[in-house]
Amino acid sequence: MTSDFDLAIVGSGFAGSLMAVIARRLGLSVVLIERGRHPRFAIGESSTPLAALVLETLADRYALPWLRPFSKWGTWQATYPEIGAGLKRGFSFFHHTKGMPWEFRPGRENQLLVAASPNDSIADTHWHRPDFDLFLQRQAVEAGAEYTDETRINTLTRDPEGWELSGDRPGGPFRCRARWIVDASGPRGFLFRQLGLRDDGFRGFPPTAGIWNHFTGVQRWESLHPGFGAAPFPPDDAAQHHVFEGGWMWVLRLNNGLTSAGFALHGDLATGIGAGAPEDRWRERMDRFPSVAAQFSRAQPIRPFTVQTRLPFRSQACTGPGWIQLPMAAGFIDPLFSSGFVLNLLGIERLGDWISGGMNPAELEGYEVETLGDLDATADLIAAAYRVLDDPPAFQSVAMLYFAAASFSETARRLGRPEMAPGFLLRHESRFGPAFRECLLAAGRAPAGDLADRVASTVKDFNVAGLCNVQKRGWYPVAVADLFASSDRLGVSTEAIAAMLQRNGFDL
Repeated sequence: MTSDFDLAIVGSGFAGSLMAVIARRLGLSVVLIERGRHPRFAIGESSTPLAALVLETLADRYALPWLRPFSKWGTWQATYPEIGAGLKRGFSFFHHTKGMPWEFRPGRENQLLVAASPNDSIADTHWHRPDFDLFLQRQAVEAGAEYTDETRINTLTRDPEGWELSGDRPGGPFRCRARWIVDASGPRGFLFRQLGLRDDGFRGFPPTAGIWNHFTGVQRWESLHPGFGAAPFPPDDAAQHHVFEGGWMWVLRLNNGLTSAGFALHGDLATGIGAGAPEDRWRERMDRFPSVAAQFSRAQPIRPFTVQTRLPFRSQACTGPGWIQLPMAAGFIDPLFSSGFVLNLLGIERLGDWISGGMNPAELEGYEVETLGDLDATADLIAAAYRVLDDPPAFQSVAMLYFAAASFSETARRLGRPEMAPGFLLRHESRFGPAFRECLLAAGRAPAGDLADRVASTVKDFNVAGLCNVQKRGWYPVAVADLFASSDRLGVSTEAIAAMLQRNGFDL
């Protein structure tokens, strides 16, 4: 390949491939460069309502009708049953103490279930990335992007006209020229290495490590712990979290018999995780929590474990002369609260707008400010959650901040009024943003009761989901009554809310 292109996109995961599709729709010539080969294992699998809404926006804006069904479980299963996915009705959290079995308590103080949908049909999803990424890569090729896999770029040269990328692939050398490079290769990826960028890290974020895999034979939590019959959703049809001092574990169930599971750890639990056999390190961590070990007592990993001894990463910059990093390449924080997809999709949305506006280099400053600002705000949230992992009431207060910001932003988008929810996590909202940051600073430093009061006050004018209600005892269903009661907060009539709910498949 010796052609010239407007855009060279490095990395053909879902974000790079979707960016290639959009760039082609906007008339750019694109080369999509992949170091590996599809289908391939990838981490980052759990979507959210806000991510689904951005996906729908991109599908409608760029006339991609094949993309829209992926935004909901029901339409995904009806349209693409062959592409692996998981049903995600919400978020479930279970608090554990080292060496002690988990038990279902009458007050439910050791659990938190927050629904994201009222039924399966319009629920969110987990993405089986080997299937999903391959599908999107093929869509990029169908849209007219040139594609090359098993390709390593060894030399990157800049001149006044753009970039020359040189390397090799099976069968011979590789070379191309491009006006712009978009890096979608992930944290500490292509441009980070080639340009010698600095990892600035995130202020106040703990040095975390991770270990993960896909498994067969993982038992359902509710089958081991009766009592969830009246719950807002089955706790396994969710992003399931096991939370404990020193870290947490995710369990994401897919419809192809696989379950994605992994630990994100710090302190003593992270020490030595990269030494010796990874399967031994996995078992050592799991054996500390008897009920988690019971859930995985029949589980079998399907591939070698992946170990990452340093999870958090933040590039010093995400744009420069002739180059751009997608959010996935600019930073990585932690899978807690499933923020990765929406951050990447928001970045793709911004870059699509930039391309549509003529690709003025001066306007990329706004892309960088917003992208790094989103990453920093998310890191502040998750750092606060890490400080209170061993304090269930305080942890759940921090979670309320996330769910209040997310649900308000989702509702504003559904109502066609995204300007009401400026910035990811409402960070640009003049009333919410500063108070949100103050609450995060108080987490782990103020008594749990004081933190709960402060959080309830902060979310009061943005609480469209009935959050911070002690009478619900940690179970938060999607209730249309909560939305109708929030019409004043949203600045719309109850009739407008009813119409919005009907458009989006809610049963009234």
